[in-house]
Amino acid sequence: MGISMKTTSGKILASVALVGTAAAVAGMGTYGAFTSTTSASQVATAGTVVIALGAPGAANTLNVPVTGLLPGDKVEKLVTLSNSGNQDLNNVTLTTSAGATGSLLTTDLTNGLQLTIENCSTAWAGSAAPYTCPTGSTKTTVLASTPIIGANANKVLANLTSLTAGKTDNLKVTTSFPSAAPNTFQGASSTISFDFTGTQRTETTK
Repeated sequence: MGISMKTTSGKILASVALVGTAAAVAGMGTYGAFTSTTSASQVATAGTVVIALGAPGAANTLNVPVTGLLPGDKVEKLVTLSNSGNQDLNNVTLTTSAGATGSLLTTDLTNGLQLTIENCSTAWAGSAAPYTCPTGSTKTTVLASTPIIGANANKVLANLTSLTAGKTDNLKVTTSFPSAAPNTFQGASSTISFDFTGTQRTETTK
């Protein structure tokens, strides 16, 4: 009977000893972990999309008023369009509007004012209209003849070098008054705004 009691006590002591050993091992894990750290930094900068018309003067005559138009007349205005941002463009659109000043000049799609835009690879020659693209230079059509406002007020422009960052186009904006315009156009007046909008290049993975 006494032997059995000793044997039981020995088992209890052995269990206590095992628990103590497990706690000691867990403690060693807390203070003995290996670590390694490395790092890098990256600068991220957004690009700029900027198009600009030339300053009023020789590089931009769009703001000069036109009076005394008669059927068959044409008006030529010169303007530079520059991509002064640091990113290429996908396209440039021209939006024309007359707002509350709309008249037969802008609402009549057939006999109202018609708009054409051309591009010259160098500056247009001439101190006054009609202006010419110098010999040896390249002339391209940016916008074929279309009603100055009409149903499609947002016009996508073609053959622009200013789609490329840092490039400039030399544009000639021609407004034509059709010779068939009737007497009802006499005295008509409109103020037409020209808004050029550049859209960023297609997104890419860098």
